[in-house]
Amino acid sequence: MAAGAPSRATPGAMLTASQFANLHTFLVAARHASFALAAQELALTPSAVSHRIARLEAGLDLRLFERLTRQVKLTADGERIFAALQIGWDGLQAALAGGDALTGGITVHARPSVAQCWLVPRLAGFAAQYPDVSIDLRVGNESVDFRAGQVDLALHYGDGHFPGLASRKLMDEWLAPVCSPAYAREHGLLDAPHNLSGATLLHDTLAWPACAPDAEWRLWLDGRAPEVNLPARSLRFDRADLCAQAAIHHAGVAMGRRQLVQPWLASGQLILPFGAFDLPSPQAYYLVHSARAALPARVQALLDWLLGQAI
Repeated sequence: MAAGAPSRATPGAMLTASQFANLHTFLVAARHASFALAAQELALTPSAVSHRIARLEAGLDLRLFERLTRQVKLTADGERIFAALQIGWDGLQAALAGGDALTGGITVHARPSVAQCWLVPRLAGFAAQYPDVSIDLRVGNESVDFRAGQVDLALHYGDGHFPGLASRKLMDEWLAPVCSPAYAREHGLLDAPHNLSGATLLHDTLAWPACAPDAEWRLWLDGRAPEVNLPARSLRFDRADLCAQAAIHHAGVAMGRRQLVQPWLASGQLILPFGAFDLPSPQAYYLVHSARAALPARVQALLDWLLGQAI
C-alpha cells in the first residue's frame, strides 16, 4: 500500500484465510505498541512482524500503524480494529475456558500516588482470591486512551467527569497538612497555622487534571486558614506520595490525602499539626473503563473487589 493510500477500507477489502495469522500478529503488536516486543512474544523476528503487518495493511487497504523513529503508534483505523479484535479475543478466551471464566490478564492504569500508597498494598488479596487472573499495572500521570483497548480499567483521581467512558466512584478523599514531628516542633506548627509563613510547603503540582501547581494548598488555606498567606518557600513534585516522603524526611509540610498517608500517620512518621482531616476534597477516586456493553468477567471481578476494599 502506498504511503498516500486512503485510510478507509474500500468496499472490496475483505478478510481472507491468510489474514487471520496477520490479525493475531497485529493484535500482539498493538497491545505492546512495539514490533520488537511482539516479536519476542510470537517467537518471530521484528522484520517478520513488520512484514506480516504490511501484508495485513495491504490486504485491508488500511494503514494501521504510524512508523515513528523509535516506536510505532496506532492510527485511528488501527485503534478501531484493535478495539474490535480485543473484544473478540476476550470472548474467544472465555469460550475456550468454558464460558466467561475468571481467567486471563487485566491491564490496569493508575496514578502513581494511589498505586503506590493504596492499590499495590492490596493486590495480594485479589491474587489470593482470583489466582487465575493476572494484573499488568501501569502507572503514570498521562491520559489514558481507551479507544485502543490497551487498558481495561483505570484508577483516576478527579472530579468524576469522564466523557464517553463509564465510571464508578471508588472512594472520597479528605485533606489536611502533614509533617514530621520534628519539623512541627522546629517551626512551632502545633495548632498554629499562622506559623506556616516560616515553613516550606510541599506541592503536588499534578494533584488532579488541569489544576494549578498549588491548588491543594490554596484550597485548604481558603477553607481552614484564610488569614494565612501562601508562603513563597516551596518544593514541588508531580506525585502526592513524593510530597509525603519529603515531609517524612523533614523537608516541609505536605498537603496530606487521608487515603494515602494513613500508614505514615499510624507509624508516627507523620502527624497532623492542625487537627484531623475535616476538609473534603472536591476530587475523588474513580474506577474508569470503556463504555462497551459488558466488561469481561475478570475485569468486573476486579472492579467489584476494589469497591469492596474502599472505606
